[in-house]
Amino acid sequence: MNPSTPKPPKAYTAFTHTYPKLAEAWELIAEEGTGGPLDERTQRLVKLGVAIGAMRQGAVHSGVRKALALGIGRDELEQVVALAAGTLGMPSTVAAFTWVQDELPE
Repeated sequence: MNPSTPKPPKAYTAFTHTYPKLAEAWELIAEEGTGGPLDERTQRLVKLGVAIGAMRQGAVHSGVRKALALGIGRDELEQVVALAAGTLGMPSTVAAFTWVQDELPE
């Protein structure tokens, strides 16, 4: 894990302590995706886009926190939301926008 990565939520920590083999498998899955030509910032933005497209609120929240820890700015995060609009439609895009806003500093 990147040293700047935010501490996981309590629910995640409790889950991984309860199911350590699932946590290990999850880490292996995450690790496998990092072995390509995309840099860490690009990977983080792509993962945020996937979370938005899948309409996974918790993953969007987590993705935004991790992106902020990498120094990715508000404008870049909001562009990912805007890029999703044509595929998701207005109601889903507005929902994703609010999820991103939940994690941005005021």
